[in-house]
Amino acid sequence: MSSLILASSSPYRQQLLSRLGLSFRCHSPDIDETPLPAETPQQLVLRLSQQKAEAVAGHYRKGLIIGSDQVCVNRGHILGKPGTLANARAQLAAASGRHVTFYTGLALLDAASGKCRSLVEPYQVHFRSLSETQIERYLAREPALDCAGAFKSEGLGISLFERMEGRDPNSLIGLPLIALVELLAEFGVDVP
Repeated sequence: MSSLILASSSPYRQQLLSRLGLSFRCHSPDIDETPLPAETPQQLVLRLSQQKAEAVAGHYRKGLIIGSDQVCVNRGHILGKPGTLANARAQLAAASGRHVTFYTGLALLDAASGKCRSLVEPYQVHFRSLSETQIERYLAREPALDCAGAFKSEGLGISLFERMEGRDPNSLIGLPLIALVELLAEFGVDVP
């Protein structure tokens, strides 16, 4: 089997990829993640996931490079990682009673041949109507300042939702494993 390289320093993506039981190493890409003028969220995550894989592939002669990127979109606006409690409060208040869409780009690049396959996996989260008190209690227990949307669905954040819709709940955390298994199979890597 070709060696796998995850083009990311995200501990969340590393934890997800480890679920597949495959050996891999991580290499952090160094790219500009600024959106281009008039670029849609889907175009942005597709471009960034490909650029991450390409940037890391430049350091290897062979191996399969996994690139991924994600954005959260609420009413047409891309939400970044909140970084502060004030921003987290604002993101959760804006999502209250609404649905937000996560777009996760995934690229798998063969460093030896340059062959690349990529896709965008959408996932929708429908929020319950949240009071200020509920938002404060959530953030006191799980600040999630490094997560777009200001929640962790794999933790207490699940309590904020009415429902979720999509093919793979792992895409909400940052790496769509179902799609990745399909792409790996195209490159001759069978899981399990």
